[in-house]
Amino acid sequence: MSLKYVLFEHAAGYGLFKIKEFEEIGALLPQVEESVTDLSRFNQIVSLVTFSPFKTAVTALSNINSISEGVLPEDLQTFLEFQFPKASKRPKVNLGVSDAKLGAAITEATNITCSVTGAVPEILRGIRLHFPKLVKGFTDQTSGVAQLGLGHSYSRAKVKFNVNRVDNMIIQSIALLDQLDKDINTFAMRIREWYSYHFPELIKIVPDNYLYARVTKFIKNRKELTEEKLPELEEIVMDSGKAQAILEAARHSMGMDISPVDLINIETFASRVTALSDYRKNLHTYLNNKMSNIAPNLSTLIGEQVGARLISHAGSLTNLAKYPASTVQILGAEKALFRALKTKSNTPKYGLLFHSSFIGRAGTANKGRISRFLANKCAIASRLDSFSDTPSNIFGEKLKQQVEDRLKFYETGEKPPKNVDVMKEAVEEFKTFQENQESETPKKKKKKDKKRKSEQVVEAVETNGTNNDEETAEPPKKKKKKKKGEMNGTADESVNFMQNDEEMTNGEEASSPAKKKKKKNKQGSVAVEENEENEVVEAASPKKKKKKKKSAGLEDDVLVAKSYIENLANTDSSKQKPLTEREKLMKHLELVQSTISEKKKKKV
Repeated sequence: MSLKYVLFEHAAGYGLFKIKEFEEIGALLPQVEESVTDLSRFNQIVSLVTFSPFKTAVTALSNINSISEGVLPEDLQTFLEFQFPKASKRPKVNLGVSDAKLGAAITEATNITCSVTGAVPEILRGIRLHFPKLVKGFTDQTSGVAQLGLGHSYSRAKVKFNVNRVDNMIIQSIALLDQLDKDINTFAMRIREWYSYHFPELIKIVPDNYLYARVTKFIKNRKELTEEKLPELEEIVMDSGKAQAILEAARHSMGMDISPVDLINIETFASRVTALSDYRKNLHTYLNNKMSNIAPNLSTLIGEQVGARLISHAGSLTNLAKYPASTVQILGAEKALFRALKTKSNTPKYGLLFHSSFIGRAGTANKGRISRFLANKCAIASRLDSFSDTPSNIFGEKLKQQVEDRLKFYETGEKPPKNVDVMKEAVEEFKTFQENQESETPKKKKKKDKKRKSEQVVEAVETNGTNNDEETAEPPKKKKKKKKGEMNGTADESVNFMQNDEEMTNGEEASSPAKKKKKKNKQGSVAVEENEENEVVEAASPKKKKKKKKSAGLEDDVLVAKSYIENLANTDSSKQKPLTEREKLMKHLELVQSTISEKKKKKV
């Protein structure tokens, strides 16, 4: 005897219920349906076996996504395998499930027979109604919170998926374009009927709806139209003969007189119609740009409007890419197809593809052939647009040329080139296009990186220079002019030091004869080779004796630092690699800062 169980998927987790007794024969009777709503009666029918809650909201969302697609989640599979272990002596189990696709996935994975019909829907309805009371520690409030949270996250995930699909804009714009065409036609007919009471001859002279609305707005009262307004009328109509004909017809018109209030209403309505037609032109250009960016191959093959109508009818570009060529051929002619199948007559040869120029150019005998060939190429183009990373119209141009060659073959008998050769050429062109794009992008990146690095180096040098200048400028307070000279000298020396070491050494030799009295500082620079600390003390000691001479200030420290770095580079060259410019500069700055800090301490 098969044991009957029911699986219930809740926002909080999975629940497994055992059916004690239930009459399938009278399940659909109203008395039985009412008994499901009563909890005391329903407890006699169903009992909870186990409940497996979700650990996090992310696992709940992943499980509900897979269940909605008809795929068995791993958590549910482990839950069922744990409850119904595979054994030879295990009795047959019949599991009731709400979804047929989920039941098929469960039977395929776990060999458990699942049923959807019979008493299962009624039992699931009762479980859904009494679920918070059947599970211990579960309330209506917690159940509502779990359902609300999962519902929000599930809908948010679906909306995000739809937002990333940019072809939604194409669907909306082509729908709006068709609606605008209908509205502009009806409004133009209304203007014709309204203004023809006053000027009936204008309809035959200006048949175009847009031009008729503009001319109506310009003329207003036909009795006020004179030869002075003729040049402006020529600019609107773009034809001098038409403008002269309108002027003569206005003089000899058989229309009735019209009041100024009616003319004002006609003018405002005509201005609205012209504004709508101008917006329609802008929308058309917007649609062309969107199609060239999203589906370039499809738009070059059959045009922007026909391609947009195919995408709109399919629902998205990915859905159109999934369709076979036979479906693309009759897309838009579903009523005619089912009518032909019902009456056993001829099926339609084309649907939305009829608006393409290729079918209009083909003969009556070849329209079915060319529509089938065009549908095949449209299916290829839509797949390329949907799944390619770098959009380009190279394949679209080749496919269009193939359709042109096929038309020539039907008309003249000239054999077209083979499909393999054409596709090889297209692949080669696409590879070169990709290489060009890849070669352009790294150059831009390298230039940007170089600019960033140079800016960072300049900023670092400027910040270090300014910090040192500020620190050196603080101790002396009496003579400001000499202070500025010292600051400029230190800045120039630091820049020259970065550019070239030889220039710095030459500058040092040039500055040494002008400062013959500073023997103690030079002795200190020799002592630096033995020990850095002694060098700092000896370089700072002459300042105590000669406080009045400010030339023995920061310049001496810079000279000491230069000589120290040169000697260090010479000594390290035999043992280690020569120091880089950055390392020299950093050591130079550290020495200057250390000497300045020690001077401040001694003064204090």
